[in-house]
Amino acid sequence: MNGKETMKQWIYAIIAVVLLSAGVGFYKIHPKSPVTPPAQTVSGAVSIEATGTGQAENDVIVKERPPRPTRTPAGNPSEQARPRPVAVAVNTTAPAAIGVKLAVDTLVSPQASYPERQAAWKQLRDAGKLADAIADLEQRVAGSPQTAEYSAVLGQAYLEKAGTLQDVREQGILAMKADQTFDVALQLDPSNWDARFTKAVAMSYWPPQLNKGQEVIENFTQLITQQEGQAPQPQFAQSYVWLGDQYQKAGKSDYARQVWQRGAAIYPNDSALPKRLAQPSGK
Repeated sequence: MNGKETMKQWIYAIIAVVLLSAGVGFYKIHPKSPVTPPAQTVSGAVSIEATGTGQAENDVIVKERPPRPTRTPAGNPSEQARPRPVAVAVNTTAPAAIGVKLAVDTLVSPQASYPERQAAWKQLRDAGKLADAIADLEQRVAGSPQTAEYSAVLGQAYLEKAGTLQDVREQGILAMKADQTFDVALQLDPSNWDARFTKAVAMSYWPPQLNKGQEVIENFTQLITQQEGQAPQPQFAQSYVWLGDQYQKAGKSDYARQVWQRGAAIYPNDSALPKRLAQPSGK
């Protein structure tokens, strides 16, 4: 999930989770009927950015019918009629689906860098293919339920999709599924950074009355312990930012500054940590 702006949308999803779990209301969500796109008369060039090529899945291949001479009432040939495009075949290779698979392959690959995975999420969002990615990941989880990375990325996909929705009930359902899916990933692999980080960030937006603050702090603290036993990676700086924010929220400004200072010493090129340290104490 990119940026706090998208994160803020999750709060509405979390509120819906609270309402659903508290029994305030129960809504049966009926699947929406798929919308059939209008028939295409020209071949398109729509593709997911991960592939850079390929046509839309339902593109129609167009060929021109050879012109036929017409005759005037007197029987003399007239000018040939203008050729008209005629749909003669449908593209069934589904390169768009191939693009989704390649993007998901990047997301679940241990060899993919953090920027590469973020780029893959952007490609899926921009192409409107998050639902397809979720379907792909759900199949992978079903086929290999012991692979923690599949569950971790599926949880992220649920939250990414929730961030694109307006219906709070649907957001809530996806947020609840995401949290449960992160738990599955962490049971399989407690050191999965993406699962723990994204779960903790999402949980930080839960309503205060649920008293999740200490659990959030514990998750970020565990992340930092794990990180400091590994080679530094740029995204690890975010754990210090968020842990300090949680201490600040809890009124522990001294702890917050200590965390930010430690993070800034390890990641001097991170832009967020100096901004936190520049804040007046207690802010």
